[in-house]
Amino acid sequence: MRNVAPLIGCCAALWPANALAGPVTIAGRGWGHGVGMSQWGARGFAEHGWSYRRILGHYYPGTELRREPGIDVRVLIAEGRRTVVVGSKAPFRVRDARGRTRTLGAGRHPLHGRLTVIPGAAPLSLDGAGYRGRLVLHGGTVVNVLPLERYLRGVVPWEMPHRWNPEALKTQAVAARSYALATLKRGRPFDLFADTRDQVYGGIRAESDATNAAIGATAGQVLTYAGRPALTYYFSTSGGRTAAAIDVLPWAPRVPYLVSVADPYDGLSPHHAWRLTFTRPRLGQLLHLPGVQRIELQSNASGRVAEVWVRWRGGTTSIAGRTFQSELGLPSTWFRVAGAKTTTAAGTAAPPAPARLSGWILVLASDPSGDSARAAARRLGADVLRSDDYPGLIPGYWVVYRGPFASRPAATGAAYPRRLSP
Repeated sequence: MRNVAPLIGCCAALWPANALAGPVTIAGRGWGHGVGMSQWGARGFAEHGWSYRRILGHYYPGTELRREPGIDVRVLIAEGRRTVVVGSKAPFRVRDARGRTRTLGAGRHPLHGRLTVIPGAAPLSLDGAGYRGRLVLHGGTVVNVLPLERYLRGVVPWEMPHRWNPEALKTQAVAARSYALATLKRGRPFDLFADTRDQVYGGIRAESDATNAAIGATAGQVLTYAGRPALTYYFSTSGGRTAAAIDVLPWAPRVPYLVSVADPYDGLSPHHAWRLTFTRPRLGQLLHLPGVQRIELQSNASGRVAEVWVRWRGGTTSIAGRTFQSELGLPSTWFRVAGAKTTTAAGTAAPPAPARLSGWILVLASDPSGDSARAAARRLGADVLRSDDYPGLIPGYWVVYRGPFASRPAATGAAYPRRLSP
Protein backbone atom coordinates (compact mmCIF):
# COMPACT_ATOMS: atom_id res chain seq x y z
CA MET A 1 0.00 0.00 0.00
CA ARG A 2 1.35 3.44 -0.92
CA ASN A 3 2.12 5.85 1.94
CA VAL A 4 -0.47 8.62 2.06
CA ALA A 5 -0.58 11.90 3.90
CA PRO A 6 -3.68 13.06 5.78
CA LEU A 7 -5.36 16.05 4.19
CA ILE A 8 -5.07 19.14 6.36
CA GLY A 9 -7.08 22.31 6.02
CA CYS A 10 -4.49 24.40 4.21
CA CYS A 11 -4.18 21.81 1.45
CA ALA A 12 -7.66 22.52 0.16
CA ALA A 13 -6.47 25.71 -1.49
CA LEU A 14 -4.02 23.73 -3.60
CA TRP A 15 -6.80 21.91 -5.41
CA PRO A 16 -9.26 23.22 -7.99
CA ALA A 17 -12.70 23.78 -6.57
CA ASN A 18 -14.38 21.39 -9.00
CA ALA A 19 -14.09 17.71 -8.17
CA LEU A 20 -14.13 15.06 -10.88
CA ALA A 21 -17.68 14.15 -11.79
CA GLY A 22 -18.66 10.80 -13.25
CA PRO A 23 -16.26 8.63 -15.27
CA VAL A 24 -12.66 9.82 -15.64
CA THR A 25 -11.40 10.20 -19.22
CA ILE A 26 -7.68 10.09 -19.93
CA ALA A 27 -6.53 11.16 -23.40
CA GLY A 28 -2.95 10.68 -24.49
CA ARG A 29 -0.40 10.20 -27.22
CA GLY A 30 2.18 7.60 -28.10
CA TRP A 31 3.16 4.17 -26.87
CA GLY A 32 6.36 3.48 -24.96
CA HIS A 33 8.90 5.47 -22.97
CA GLY A 34 9.33 8.05 -25.72
CA VAL A 35 13.15 8.30 -25.69
CA GLY A 36 15.28 7.97 -28.81
CA MET A 37 13.85 6.66 -32.06
CA SER A 38 10.13 6.32 -32.65
CA GLN A 39 9.75 3.24 -34.86
CA TRP A 40 6.51 4.46 -36.44
CA GLY A 41 8.11 7.85 -36.91
CA ALA A 42 11.11 6.24 -38.62
CA ARG A 43 8.73 4.47 -40.97
CA GLY A 44 7.02 7.78 -41.72
CA PHE A 45 10.33 9.50 -42.47
CA ALA A 46 11.33 6.59 -44.74
CA GLU A 47 8.08 6.84 -46.67
CA HIS A 48 8.78 10.55 -47.15
CA GLY A 49 12.08 9.77 -48.82
CA TRP A 50 14.53 10.03 -45.93
CA SER A 51 17.55 7.71 -45.93
CA TYR A 52 18.35 5.63 -42.87
CA ARG A 53 21.41 7.78 -42.19
CA ARG A 54 19.30 10.92 -42.13
CA ILE A 55 16.64 9.32 -39.95
CA LEU A 56 19.24 8.20 -37.41
CA GLY A 57 20.76 11.68 -37.39
CA HIS A 58 17.37 13.17 -36.59
CA TYR A 59 16.58 10.92 -33.64
CA TYR A 60 20.12 10.80 -32.20
CA PRO A 61 21.57 14.27 -32.89
CA GLY A 62 25.29 14.60 -32.46
CA THR A 63 26.12 10.93 -32.99
CA GLU A 64 28.44 9.67 -35.70
CA LEU A 65 27.97 6.59 -37.88
CA ARG A 66 31.04 4.35 -37.88
CA ARG A 67 31.90 0.83 -38.93
CA GLU A 68 32.94 -1.42 -36.05
CA PRO A 69 34.54 -4.88 -36.21
CA GLY A 70 32.27 -7.85 -35.59
CA ILE A 71 32.19 -9.59 -32.23
CA ASP A 72 30.39 -12.52 -30.64
CA VAL A 73 27.61 -11.77 -28.16
CA ARG A 74 26.18 -13.93 -25.36
CA VAL A 75 22.38 -13.90 -25.16
CA LEU A 76 20.48 -15.30 -22.18
CA ILE A 77 17.68 -17.35 -23.75
CA ALA A 78 16.58 -19.48 -20.76
CA GLU A 79 16.98 -19.43 -17.00
CA GLY A 80 15.77 -21.39 -13.99
CA ARG A 81 15.63 -24.67 -15.92
CA ARG A 82 15.88 -28.03 -14.19
CA THR A 83 16.29 -29.86 -17.47
CA VAL A 84 17.51 -28.50 -20.78
CA VAL A 85 16.56 -30.31 -23.99
CA VAL A 86 18.84 -29.49 -26.93
CA GLY A 87 18.39 -30.88 -30.41
CA SER A 88 19.54 -30.67 -34.01
CA LYS A 89 18.79 -32.23 -37.38
CA ALA A 90 22.45 -33.26 -37.60
CA PRO A 91 24.94 -34.72 -35.11
CA PHE A 92 26.45 -32.16 -32.72
CA ARG A 93 29.16 -32.03 -30.06
CA VAL A 94 29.01 -31.43 -26.31
CA ARG A 95 32.05 -30.23 -24.34
CA ASP A 96 32.13 -30.36 -20.54
CA ALA A 97 33.93 -28.09 -18.06
CA ARG A 98 37.08 -30.23 -18.25
CA GLY A 99 37.29 -29.88 -22.02
CA ARG A 100 36.14 -33.43 -22.79
CA THR A 101 34.04 -33.66 -25.95
CA ARG A 102 31.47 -36.20 -27.08
CA THR A 103 29.25 -36.37 -30.14
CA LEU A 104 25.48 -36.81 -29.96
CA GLY A 105 23.34 -37.99 -32.82
CA ALA A 106 20.66 -36.01 -34.58
CA GLY A 107 17.52 -35.55 -32.51
CA ARG A 108 16.68 -34.12 -29.08
CA HIS A 109 18.74 -34.83 -25.96
CA PRO A 110 18.20 -33.83 -22.30
CA LEU A 111 21.40 -32.28 -20.94
CA HIS A 112 22.61 -31.45 -17.44
CA GLY A 113 25.59 -29.67 -15.90
CA ARG A 114 28.02 -27.11 -17.22
CA LEU A 115 28.31 -27.77 -20.94
CA THR A 116 29.07 -26.07 -24.23
CA VAL A 117 26.99 -27.39 -27.12
CA ILE A 118 28.56 -26.97 -30.56
CA PRO A 119 26.48 -27.33 -33.74
CA GLY A 120 27.38 -29.62 -36.60
CA ALA A 121 25.95 -29.32 -40.11
CA ALA A 122 22.61 -27.96 -38.82
CA PRO A 123 21.68 -25.33 -36.21
CA LEU A 124 20.93 -26.26 -32.62
CA SER A 125 17.47 -26.00 -31.08
CA LEU A 126 16.18 -25.42 -27.55
CA ASP A 127 12.68 -26.72 -26.88
CA GLY A 128 12.23 -26.96 -30.65
CA ALA A 129 13.23 -23.34 -31.41
CA GLY A 130 16.34 -22.99 -33.59
CA TYR A 131 19.36 -20.83 -32.74
CA ARG A 132 22.51 -20.03 -34.68
CA GLY A 133 25.85 -20.36 -32.94
CA ARG A 134 26.54 -22.46 -29.86
CA LEU A 135 24.73 -22.91 -26.55
CA VAL A 136 26.36 -22.67 -23.11
CA LEU A 137 24.55 -24.43 -20.24
CA HIS A 138 25.26 -23.66 -16.60
CA GLY A 139 23.18 -23.74 -13.44
CA GLY A 140 19.81 -23.89 -15.18
CA THR A 141 20.63 -21.09 -17.63
CA VAL A 142 21.14 -21.32 -21.38
CA VAL A 143 23.23 -18.71 -23.18
CA ASN A 144 23.33 -18.46 -26.98
CA VAL A 145 26.79 -17.39 -28.19
CA LEU A 146 26.85 -16.14 -31.78
CA PRO A 147 28.19 -13.35 -34.02
CA LEU A 148 26.53 -9.97 -33.51
CA GLU A 149 25.28 -9.83 -37.10
CA ARG A 150 23.57 -13.22 -36.70
CA TYR A 151 22.05 -12.07 -33.41
CA LEU A 152 20.52 -9.08 -35.20
CA ARG A 153 18.77 -11.41 -37.64
CA GLY A 154 16.71 -12.64 -34.70
CA VAL A 155 16.11 -9.15 -33.27
CA VAL A 156 15.22 -6.73 -36.06
CA PRO A 157 12.07 -8.54 -37.36
CA TRP A 158 10.74 -8.93 -33.82
CA GLU A 159 11.32 -5.26 -33.05
CA MET A 160 9.99 -3.87 -36.37
CA PRO A 161 7.59 -5.50 -38.89
CA HIS A 162 9.59 -6.96 -41.78
CA ARG A 163 7.16 -5.58 -44.37
CA TRP A 164 8.00 -1.96 -43.54
CA ASN A 165 10.00 0.39 -45.76
CA PRO A 166 13.58 -0.86 -46.36
CA GLU A 167 15.09 2.42 -45.10
CA ALA A 168 13.14 2.06 -41.84
CA LEU A 169 14.44 -1.51 -41.49
CA LYS A 170 18.02 -0.29 -42.01
CA THR A 171 17.42 2.35 -39.35
CA GLN A 172 16.23 -0.34 -36.95
CA ALA A 173 19.21 -2.55 -37.77
CA VAL A 174 21.73 0.19 -36.91
CA ALA A 175 19.82 1.18 -33.76
CA ALA A 176 19.65 -2.45 -32.58
CA ARG A 177 23.34 -3.05 -33.33
CA SER A 178 24.37 0.13 -31.51
CA TYR A 179 22.15 -0.61 -28.51
CA ALA A 180 23.58 -4.11 -28.19
CA LEU A 181 27.17 -2.86 -28.16
CA ALA A 182 26.33 -0.07 -25.71
CA THR A 183 24.71 -2.42 -23.19
CA LEU A 184 27.05 -5.44 -23.14
CA LYS A 185 27.20 -6.83 -19.60
CA ARG A 186 30.90 -7.48 -19.22
CA GLY A 187 31.82 -9.48 -16.14
CA ARG A 188 28.56 -11.46 -16.18
CA PRO A 189 27.85 -14.89 -17.72
CA PHE A 190 25.91 -13.22 -20.54
CA ASP A 191 25.85 -9.91 -22.42
CA LEU A 192 22.20 -9.43 -23.35
CA PHE A 193 18.73 -10.48 -22.29
CA ALA A 194 16.49 -11.93 -25.00
CA ASP A 195 13.41 -9.98 -23.93
CA THR A 196 12.31 -6.40 -23.31
CA ARG A 197 14.96 -5.98 -20.62
CA ASP A 198 17.20 -5.44 -23.67
CA GLN A 199 15.92 -6.35 -27.13
CA VAL A 200 13.48 -9.10 -28.10
CA TYR A 201 15.43 -11.94 -29.73
CA GLY A 202 13.69 -14.86 -31.40
CA GLY A 203 16.51 -16.82 -32.98
CA ILE A 204 16.04 -18.44 -36.39
CA ARG A 205 12.24 -18.45 -36.25
CA ALA A 206 12.23 -14.63 -36.24
CA GLU A 207 14.36 -14.19 -39.36
CA SER A 208 13.05 -12.76 -42.64
CA ASP A 209 14.61 -11.99 -46.02
CA ALA A 210 13.76 -8.28 -45.80
CA THR A 211 15.34 -7.72 -42.40
CA ASN A 212 18.35 -9.89 -43.28
CA ALA A 213 18.88 -7.61 -46.30
CA ALA A 214 18.68 -4.50 -44.10
CA ILE A 215 21.22 -5.97 -41.68
CA GLY A 216 23.53 -6.87 -44.55
CA ALA A 217 23.23 -3.42 -46.14
CA THR A 218 24.32 -1.78 -42.86
CA ALA A 219 26.79 -4.47 -41.77
CA GLY A 220 29.01 -3.27 -38.95
CA GLN A 221 27.55 0.25 -38.88
CA VAL A 222 27.21 1.64 -35.36
CA LEU A 223 26.14 5.02 -34.02
CA THR A 224 28.84 6.40 -31.75
CA TYR A 225 29.28 9.37 -29.46
CA ALA A 226 32.67 10.49 -28.16
CA GLY A 227 34.16 7.36 -29.73
CA ARG A 228 31.85 4.87 -27.98
CA PRO A 229 28.67 3.07 -29.10
CA ALA A 230 25.67 5.31 -28.46
CA LEU A 231 22.87 4.13 -26.19
CA THR A 232 20.23 4.09 -28.91
CA TYR A 233 16.94 3.72 -27.06
CA TYR A 234 13.95 3.19 -29.31
CA PHE A 235 10.22 2.62 -28.85
CA SER A 236 6.97 2.30 -30.79
CA THR A 237 5.18 5.64 -31.05
CA SER A 238 5.94 9.18 -29.88
CA GLY A 239 2.60 10.87 -30.50
CA GLY A 240 4.31 13.72 -32.38
CA ARG A 241 7.41 14.45 -30.32
CA THR A 242 9.99 12.28 -28.59
CA ALA A 243 10.99 12.77 -24.96
CA ALA A 244 14.34 13.73 -23.47
CA ALA A 245 15.90 10.94 -21.42
CA ILE A 246 16.51 13.34 -18.55
CA ASP A 247 12.73 13.84 -18.27
CA VAL A 248 11.51 10.24 -18.30
CA LEU A 249 14.43 7.83 -17.76
CA PRO A 250 16.25 8.94 -14.61
CA TRP A 251 18.70 6.03 -14.85
CA ALA A 252 19.79 6.92 -18.40
CA PRO A 253 23.13 8.68 -18.92
CA ARG A 254 23.02 12.44 -19.41
CA VAL A 255 24.11 12.69 -23.03
CA PRO A 256 23.10 15.35 -25.56
CA TYR A 257 21.78 12.92 -28.18
CA LEU A 258 18.89 11.62 -26.04
CA VAL A 259 16.88 14.81 -26.37
CA SER A 260 13.33 15.69 -27.37
CA VAL A 261 12.84 16.11 -31.13
CA ALA A 262 9.86 16.66 -33.40
CA ASP A 263 8.34 13.51 -34.89
CA PRO A 264 6.07 14.82 -37.66
CA TYR A 265 5.33 11.53 -39.46
CA ASP A 266 4.44 9.47 -36.40
CA GLY A 267 0.74 9.83 -37.21
CA LEU A 268 0.79 6.56 -39.16
CA SER A 269 0.71 4.68 -35.88
CA PRO A 270 -2.62 3.44 -34.46
CA HIS A 271 -1.23 4.54 -31.08
CA HIS A 272 -0.51 8.12 -32.16
CA ALA A 273 -3.50 9.28 -30.07
CA TRP A 274 -5.60 7.29 -27.64
CA ARG A 275 -8.37 7.71 -25.07
CA LEU A 276 -9.38 5.58 -22.07
CA THR A 277 -12.22 5.98 -19.58
CA PHE A 278 -12.38 4.70 -15.99
CA THR A 279 -15.06 4.86 -13.34
CA ARG A 280 -13.81 6.57 -10.19
CA PRO A 281 -14.18 3.40 -8.06
CA ARG A 282 -12.16 1.46 -10.63
CA LEU A 283 -9.53 4.20 -10.75
CA GLY A 284 -9.17 4.07 -6.97
CA GLN A 285 -8.91 0.30 -7.07
CA LEU A 286 -6.15 0.34 -9.69
CA LEU A 287 -4.23 2.99 -7.75
CA HIS A 288 -4.72 1.16 -4.43
CA LEU A 289 -6.46 4.20 -2.94
CA PRO A 290 -9.75 4.48 -1.00
CA GLY A 291 -11.23 6.76 -3.64
CA VAL A 292 -10.59 9.50 -6.21
CA GLN A 293 -12.14 12.96 -5.99
CA ARG A 294 -9.64 15.22 -7.72
CA ILE A 295 -6.50 14.85 -9.79
CA GLU A 296 -3.74 17.29 -10.61
CA LEU A 297 -0.89 16.62 -13.04
CA GLN A 298 2.59 18.01 -13.34
CA SER A 299 4.25 17.50 -16.72
CA ASN A 300 7.93 17.78 -17.58
CA ALA A 301 9.63 19.75 -20.34
CA SER A 302 8.97 16.89 -22.81
CA GLY A 303 5.22 17.09 -22.19
CA ARG A 304 5.06 13.79 -20.32
CA VAL A 305 3.46 13.52 -16.89
CA ALA A 306 6.09 13.47 -14.15
CA GLU A 307 3.83 13.56 -11.06
CA VAL A 308 0.15 12.93 -10.33
CA TRP A 309 -1.58 14.26 -7.20
CA VAL A 310 -4.73 12.40 -6.20
CA ARG A 311 -7.20 13.55 -3.54
CA TRP A 312 -9.97 11.58 -1.94
CA ARG A 313 -12.22 12.31 1.02
CA GLY A 314 -9.76 12.49 3.91
CA GLY A 315 -6.38 12.24 2.19
CA THR A 316 -4.04 13.07 -0.67
CA THR A 317 -0.98 11.43 -2.22
CA SER A 318 1.47 11.92 -5.05
CA ILE A 319 2.24 9.22 -7.59
CA ALA A 320 5.10 9.20 -10.10
CA GLY A 321 3.89 9.55 -13.67
CA ARG A 322 5.44 6.24 -14.75
CA THR A 323 3.80 4.46 -11.79
CA PHE A 324 0.42 6.00 -12.64
CA GLN A 325 0.87 4.87 -16.24
CA SER A 326 1.85 1.34 -15.24
CA GLU A 327 -0.94 0.78 -12.73
CA LEU A 328 -3.62 2.02 -15.12
CA GLY A 329 -2.12 0.28 -18.16
CA LEU A 330 -1.74 3.52 -20.12
CA PRO A 331 0.29 3.33 -23.35
CA SER A 332 2.58 6.23 -22.36
CA THR A 333 3.10 9.05 -19.86
CA TRP A 334 2.03 11.68 -22.39
CA PHE A 335 -1.56 12.12 -21.25
CA ARG A 336 -4.05 14.53 -19.75
CA VAL A 337 -7.02 13.87 -17.47
CA ALA A 338 -10.28 15.59 -18.39
CA GLY A 339 -11.17 18.13 -15.73
CA ALA A 340 -7.76 17.95 -14.03
CA LYS A 341 -5.36 20.85 -13.71
CA THR A 342 -1.98 20.42 -15.42
CA THR A 343 1.14 22.41 -14.61
CA THR A 344 4.52 22.20 -16.33
CA ALA A 345 7.77 21.86 -14.42
CA ALA A 346 10.76 23.88 -15.52
CA GLY A 347 12.87 21.94 -18.00
CA THR A 348 16.44 20.88 -17.45
CA ALA A 349 18.84 21.61 -20.26
CA ALA A 350 20.79 18.76 -21.78
CA PRO A 351 24.49 18.82 -21.04
CA PRO A 352 26.66 20.40 -23.72
CA ALA A 353 28.53 18.18 -26.14
CA PRO A 354 32.30 18.31 -26.50
CA ALA A 355 33.65 21.24 -28.47
CA ARG A 356 35.03 19.42 -31.48
CA LEU A 357 34.64 19.78 -35.22
CA SER A 358 33.50 17.14 -37.69
CA GLY A 359 32.31 17.74 -41.21
CA TRP A 360 31.60 21.15 -42.62
CA ILE A 361 29.00 22.56 -40.28
CA LEU A 362 28.24 22.85 -36.62
CA VAL A 363 24.65 22.76 -35.45
CA LEU A 364 23.68 24.52 -32.23
CA ALA A 365 20.61 23.52 -30.29
CA SER A 366 17.62 25.80 -30.80
CA ASP A 367 18.04 29.08 -28.91
CA PRO A 368 14.91 30.04 -26.91
CA SER A 369 16.00 33.68 -26.88
CA GLY A 370 14.51 34.16 -30.33
CA ASP A 371 17.60 35.89 -31.69
CA SER A 372 17.74 36.81 -35.32
CA ALA A 373 20.58 35.20 -37.25
CA ARG A 374 22.39 38.54 -37.22
CA ALA A 375 21.98 38.90 -33.44
CA ALA A 376 23.12 35.33 -32.89
CA ALA A 377 26.15 35.97 -35.07
CA ARG A 378 27.08 39.00 -33.00
CA ARG A 379 26.55 37.13 -29.74
CA LEU A 380 28.58 34.09 -30.82
CA GLY A 381 31.20 35.94 -32.79
CA ALA A 382 30.65 33.65 -35.77
CA ASP A 383 28.87 33.43 -39.11
CA VAL A 384 25.38 32.13 -38.34
CA LEU A 385 22.42 31.14 -40.52
CA ARG A 386 19.07 29.49 -39.73
CA SER A 387 18.59 25.88 -40.82
CA ASP A 388 14.95 26.72 -41.69
CA ASP A 389 16.19 28.65 -44.73
CA TYR A 390 17.79 25.61 -46.36
CA PRO A 391 15.80 22.71 -47.88
CA GLY A 392 16.88 19.36 -46.49
CA LEU A 393 18.13 20.68 -43.16
CA ILE A 394 16.18 20.00 -39.99
CA PRO A 395 14.44 23.24 -38.96
CA GLY A 396 14.89 24.97 -35.63
CA TYR A 397 18.68 25.11 -35.46
CA TRP A 398 21.49 27.62 -35.96
CA VAL A 399 24.04 26.66 -38.60
CA VAL A 400 27.58 27.84 -37.91
CA TYR A 401 29.96 27.55 -40.84
CA ARG A 402 33.43 26.31 -40.06
CA GLY A 403 36.05 28.97 -40.57
CA PRO A 404 37.76 31.74 -38.67
CA PHE A 405 35.59 32.31 -35.58
CA ALA A 406 36.02 35.57 -33.72
CA SER A 407 35.41 33.55 -30.57
CA ARG A 408 35.79 29.85 -31.23
CA PRO A 409 34.86 28.72 -27.67
CA ALA A 410 31.63 30.71 -27.88
CA ALA A 411 30.73 29.03 -31.16
CA THR A 412 31.66 25.48 -30.20
CA GLY A 413 30.89 25.36 -26.50
CA ALA A 414 27.22 24.49 -27.01
CA ALA A 415 27.61 22.86 -30.41
CA TYR A 416 27.63 19.27 -31.48
CA PRO A 417 29.09 17.99 -34.76
CA ARG A 418 26.78 16.51 -37.32
CA ARG A 419 26.48 15.94 -41.04
CA LEU A 420 22.94 16.71 -42.17
CA SER A 421 23.15 15.37 -45.72
CA PRO A 422 21.25 12.09 -46.30
